[in-house]
Amino acid sequence: MITVYFRESPNGSLHGFQSAGATVLRPFEIAADRIARPFHDAYNWTADVFHAKQENKQLRQDVKKWRQQAIQSSVTAQEVVQLRKVLKLKRSPAYADYAKTAVTAEVLSNPVSQFDQTIVIAAGRSDHIRVYDAVVTEDGLVGQVTKVFHDTALVTLLTDKENNVTAKDHQTGAIGVVRHSQGPEDLLFLDRVEKNKVVYKGDLVMTAGQQSGHRLSSVYPRNIPIGRVTKVGQTDVDPFQDVQVMPYVDFTSLQFVLVLASNEPRPKMP
Repeated sequence: MITVYFRESPNGSLHGFQSAGATVLRPFEIAADRIARPFHDAYNWTADVFHAKQENKQLRQDVKKWRQQAIQSSVTAQEVVQLRKVLKLKRSPAYADYAKTAVTAEVLSNPVSQFDQTIVIAAGRSDHIRVYDAVVTEDGLVGQVTKVFHDTALVTLLTDKENNVTAKDHQTGAIGVVRHSQGPEDLLFLDRVEKNKVVYKGDLVMTAGQQSGHRLSSVYPRNIPIGRVTKVGQTDVDPFQDVQVMPYVDFTSLQFVLVLASNEPRPKMP
C-alpha cells in the first residue's frame, strides 16, 4: 500500500483519499490544538515563573553576599585607619618615653553594660604588659590595665565608677581627681578641686602624674589628655568645686589601643 502510494501520481485515488481524510480531520486538529494550547501556555508560564523565582532567589543571595562583602570591606578599612592612628601615636613625641616598650593591641570585647566598664585586649604578659599600665588612643586616656593573662589583659575604663585618676587643669594648674559620678547619670567630674583654685569652662583636663609633695598621687604618666571642662559650679556647703568633664575618648567604639608598658619601677602609692 505504501509502495503504491509513493508510486501513484499526485492525482491518484490514494492521494485523494489522504487529502479528504486530512480535510475531515482538520477541525478536530484545530479543536485539539485549542484545547491543548492553554495547558501548553500554562506549562510554559509555570516554568517561566519557576525559573524567575530561582533567578530571584539567586540574585537575593548574590546581593546579600555583596552587601556582606561591602560591609566587611568598610569595617576592614575603618580598622586599618584606627590601627594606623595608634601606630602613629606610638611614634609621637608625647609618648617618646614609651617608644620601645608601648604595645599596640586590638580590642577583643567592649563593655557589655553600663555596670561593667571593662574591655579585653589582645596583649598580655607575653608582651610585658603589667597591672596599672595606662591605656590610650589618639584621643586620650582610655583607662588602665587591671588584670593580666598570658596573651590578653583586662582594662578598666575611665568611665568605671571604681576608677580614679589624678588630673589637672592644663590652663590653670588646678589639681583634682577625675572620677565617674556615683549617681545614675553617666558623667565624669574633676573632684576634690579646692574653692580657691581657678577652673574655667572649656579648659583642658590632663593626667597630673606623680605630684611631688601633693596629697594626690597617681600611677598614670603625666599629660595624657582626658577631656574638657563642660561645667563649673560650687555650693556653700561643699568645700570643693563641682567640675564636670566631657572625655575625649568614645568608649563605645574602641578598636585598637596603645598600652604604655614600661620597664620602669612603679611609683610608690601612699
